[in-house]
Amino acid sequence: MPDAKKILIIGGGFTGLTAAFRLAQTGNDTITLVEKAGRLGGLAAGFPLAGTSLEKTYHYLFTTDDDIIRLVHELGLEDRLFWSDTSNAIYLNGRLHPFTTPLDVLRFSPCRLVDRLRLGFLILHLQKRKNWRPFLKTTALAWVKKSGGSAVAAIWEPLLKGKFGRHYDAVSMAWLWARIHSRANSRRHGREQLGYFRGGFESVTRALESGLRRRGVKIQTGVAVEKFLPAERAAVCNGETVPFDFCLFTGPSAAFAKLLPAQDSLNEYAARLRSIEYLGAICLVFTSPQNLGDYYWVNVNEPGAPFLVFINHTRLVGANLYGGQHVYYIGAYLPPDGKLFSLPDDGLAKLWFGYLPKMFPDFDAARVAERHVFRFPAAQHIVDTEYEAKIPACQTPLPGVFLANFSQIFPEDRGTNFAVREGEKIAALIRRAAA
Repeated sequence: MPDAKKILIIGGGFTGLTAAFRLAQTGNDTITLVEKAGRLGGLAAGFPLAGTSLEKTYHYLFTTDDDIIRLVHELGLEDRLFWSDTSNAIYLNGRLHPFTTPLDVLRFSPCRLVDRLRLGFLILHLQKRKNWRPFLKTTALAWVKKSGGSAVAAIWEPLLKGKFGRHYDAVSMAWLWARIHSRANSRRHGREQLGYFRGGFESVTRALESGLRRRGVKIQTGVAVEKFLPAERAAVCNGETVPFDFCLFTGPSAAFAKLLPAQDSLNEYAARLRSIEYLGAICLVFTSPQNLGDYYWVNVNEPGAPFLVFINHTRLVGANLYGGQHVYYIGAYLPPDGKLFSLPDDGLAKLWFGYLPKMFPDFDAARVAERHVFRFPAAQHIVDTEYEAKIPACQTPLPGVFLANFSQIFPEDRGTNFAVREGEKIAALIRRAAA
């Protein structure tokens, strides 16, 4: 067995937790995991709501999420995972349009009949197509315009603008392929199904944390990394120098660039890390005894709408998990330096709750029981047609330091399944380097 190593893992999201879990299973190393936030879980971190735990941002599993499903079974949590039929709609022209089944697509009145047929074939084509590489250098907007017709203005432009803001016309078609391919293939018995956990994704986080602590992994929350000291093979965390043989950083690439020492030899690498742009995200979570609408997921495609998506979480998982209360998410992607991103919580709630009666005339803000606002400054990276060349390698120029974050997941978008996959991959790389 190789000599024991000191391994430092920075970031307690699913990538960091999975990497630590695999490393702790296969060696006698001294492993320390530090997390800047007050609790583990990263973007899937939970918070107390209605007597249980809920994620700060909406999370679910696809039936195709094999990596995290295998981990869930390994952790003995399969009895907590359940699957439910989903239901989707698009809000446009002042009304909700069902958008779950092929028949819904054919009935989607904002598009001409011929464009509905084209839209159905387009979705089917992307669902079945496995080779995405020809899409790399083509923008999603240019590709859908070839056959989209009236669907471009009704569906594709609002989706891209809501997700990527001013970058909407630069996004690679490879990204759109991955979104549609994953979602369209998450079907059982002809219906799209999504998975969720009793107790939320916090169930997985706690099981991983428990497994790590049993194996002697030291876990510290509320610990920020301030800089790396390459010559000493160490990092400064909360003012303390922490030596390591190997280190894994799982935060955003731009955040990693800020921690690099000022050395000419690192300037080009740091610039590459900073070339990946991010949008922020805001999620407003609220509970109410009111049951708003018949759909789990509503894309808000109406011009001038102040948010992108409205999610009736309990339409998917049931209100019984939350003491009979209905749980909702309202979400938007925004520039982190913009006015709306820094709008006080009360002002944001007034703006977004003020819009909801357009969609749900019976909505009464006075009946909101709980309300929580969460902001994430680096939530969505901009996947343009040059993106593949920007992806940083897992092995960094710093001795013994590895990088793993969702900007390296391509063409798929970020998600807990890919976080688990990347955590397992990076653990194997570190283990080989340590051998």
